[in-house]
Amino acid sequence: MSGTDFDIIVVGGGPGGYVAALRAAQLGLSAAVVEAQHLGGICLNWGCIPTKALLRASEINHLLHDLGTYGFSAEKVSFDFSKIIARSRAVSKQLSGGVAHLLKKAKVPVFDGYGKLDGVAGGKRKILVTPAKGAPVTLTAKHVILATGARARTLPGLEPDGKLIWSYREALVPDELPRRLLVIGSGAIGSEFASFYRNMGSEVTLVEVAPRILPVEDEEISALARKAFEKQGIRVLTSAKLGTLRKSASDVTVPVEVNGKTEEFTVDRVISAVGIVGNVENIGLEGTKIKTDRTHVVTDDLCRTGEPGVYAIGDLAGAPWLAHKASHEAVLCVEAIAGKTVHPIDITKIPGCTYCRPQVASVGYTETRAREAGYKVRVGKFPLMANGKALAMGEPDGLVKTVFDAQTGELLGAHMIGAEVTEMIQGYVIARTAELTEAELAETIFPHPTISESMHEAVLAAYDGALHF
Repeated sequence: MSGTDFDIIVVGGGPGGYVAALRAAQLGLSAAVVEAQHLGGICLNWGCIPTKALLRASEINHLLHDLGTYGFSAEKVSFDFSKIIARSRAVSKQLSGGVAHLLKKAKVPVFDGYGKLDGVAGGKRKILVTPAKGAPVTLTAKHVILATGARARTLPGLEPDGKLIWSYREALVPDELPRRLLVIGSGAIGSEFASFYRNMGSEVTLVEVAPRILPVEDEEISALARKAFEKQGIRVLTSAKLGTLRKSASDVTVPVEVNGKTEEFTVDRVISAVGIVGNVENIGLEGTKIKTDRTHVVTDDLCRTGEPGVYAIGDLAGAPWLAHKASHEAVLCVEAIAGKTVHPIDITKIPGCTYCRPQVASVGYTETRAREAGYKVRVGKFPLMANGKALAMGEPDGLVKTVFDAQTGELLGAHMIGAEVTEMIQGYVIARTAELTEAELAETIFPHPTISESMHEAVLAAYDGALHF
């Protein structure tokens, strides 16, 4: 291979793209990454990682103002908001540098610039790389993996302006803490920002057009999340319709209609968190057999597009829009290219996590979806108020819910809300992946005292065997 000819070229260096290149190198394939901005993609630089750093700061702020619960007292508790933001950015920078190191160690070259499909020559795909400075470069490879990710969806009248109306990017690097904030959209992104800013002291209103917040989660979990948010002082409006925003030099007035009644909110900032769209533009799809559906590239269960030798992974390839899904697809795709036997992804075995306070985590079918799919179900529930570790931590609010196939005992889904549930959901993911039944889960010994014991109790509860509730 020459310096511009490879087995695999990956367009995009996010959690799908860089993982694809690393796995290719492990399998002895020559690979290159084309990335125009930051290695690690949106997740590492403007999503998963920096938001968790901010949320950690807000958790600390919450605890510092709740010291009396634990028998402590402190005076003049304060924070430097600029340092909180700076720490978040530093964490992202460190990890982005780590990705660069891993690629260098694996001898994977990174070409800075925007990559696009540019036809075929000699049986190989051409990728035109246009850097910010300098002349374009043409790379060739037998296989091309498109991993260009996605960006925030914008709605008419809600376009981010860098000052009053924010997308997730502006919300991650504010100049100051807004006193009044309105968040539009209550999915993972909107709920996490609502939680962060409220715990830092902002007055927060969360607006959702659907009948409930966190609409992809189990209905009971959504209801508990709303109750927790409102207890914290977040105003929650669902089944809402937005009127025309009116901007002044320093604030925004937003008319919100609920149940036929309109109320106007004047706030310092608005965060628009209404979904994402795939980055399908300017990557050379025109004139190919690659199809798109609502801004996402259509693929088969091995990440292949309609164009031979071209694959798509991650957010570009559609829901669920999760970094761990992108990384798993990356490995699957490269291993299939290398001729290994692979198993297509079952999206009902992909966990979803929202890192608000309290945290929310789930995998598989909700109770409603399971019934709609024709299953006869057994449902188990266990409240964290009955869990010793949760009480000892001062985190008694929460619930673990399991959904089983009543006929076979298969774990169809699990849904959790409470402290650190994002760290525990993997236990249920393993159970679904290994096709365990209630019998194996009931016989599993969980350590005491841990919050994870509530997972065991929720299994037992589905079969009328809960011991501590």
